[in-house]
Amino acid sequence: MNKVTTLNQFVIEKQAEVPEATGGFSCLLHHVGIAAKKVHREVNKAGLVDILGRAGTENVQGEDQQKLDVYANETFIAELKASGVCCGIASEENQDIVVFEEGMSRDGKYIFCMDPLDGSSNIDVNVSIGTIFSIYHRKSPIGEVAQIEDFLQAGCEQLAAGYVIYGSSTMLVYTTGNGVNGFTLDTSIGEFCLSHPNIRTPEDGTIYSINEGNYEKFPVGVKKYIKYCQETDKRTKRPYTSRYIGSLVADFHRNLLKGGIFIYPETNSHPTGKLRLLYECNPIAFIAEQAGGLATDGERRILDLQPETIHQRVPFYTGAKNMMLKVMEFLRFFEKV
Repeated sequence: MNKVTTLNQFVIEKQAEVPEATGGFSCLLHHVGIAAKKVHREVNKAGLVDILGRAGTENVQGEDQQKLDVYANETFIAELKASGVCCGIASEENQDIVVFEEGMSRDGKYIFCMDPLDGSSNIDVNVSIGTIFSIYHRKSPIGEVAQIEDFLQAGCEQLAAGYVIYGSSTMLVYTTGNGVNGFTLDTSIGEFCLSHPNIRTPEDGTIYSINEGNYEKFPVGVKKYIKYCQETDKRTKRPYTSRYIGSLVADFHRNLLKGGIFIYPETNSHPTGKLRLLYECNPIAFIAEQAGGLATDGERRILDLQPETIHQRVPFYTGAKNMMLKVMEFLRFFEKV
């Protein structure tokens, strides 16, 4: 009988490899897992209860909030506060940072950034959605209330990053800078179990993911790259397959495992891009690099960018190494066109 390694067992085993570890980080990931299981439960029964549809409000991005958006946001905030080791949160759903001023949390060492429910426009049609998160050490003194500077750290400062995908099965994928591991929720025992150890993305791929409906708004280099993907060339296994779900987690997860590239460039209507640096691009970029891929804004490494605001947007290109090098070649060549 094969040994089953749960998320908690895996985290504790890895903690034992670090002499100075105190258990706080393990506790934080434990509560992330609990929150993910609660959201999984609601996602899977959403069609049976009054949790589908709009909540009647907009988030800070000006986007309609879905009822599950609100539920996921509140659930993760509650669990992170309960951990006692997180002193503050930046969420897509909140205009300002959320700080914990009472109890043990004020002494917490960790900052948490998240998109609690990525791809929520797909909820009503039963398409995969997800949670994206990023963890940092706080910069402000322990014992004081967390400050905005704690959150405005470059992606290369991340301690950990991950995502949860709520699909045909629910998976939690994360990295602490020593490779990427995936855990699938076994609903029979209520535990995330190691199912995808040491994930490595192929260096080459045959999938490109981009919203081609915005083609006319794309930079010339992106347009030329799309045409390149559509050309026939048996040597490079082209034409490539176009796959776009409209959920960053779902598109990235498929490409991570099968080999592909995800592109969300700047457009005429969104000249600085649309995806958020702090809690979408940074965590996904960290995972991509740890799995052997690349992530840039078209010019610069995502993890080197210095955030200026918690909801800052950037163009985003990520995926298989050789596909990324090729698209950046196109962007450089047609830069001034």
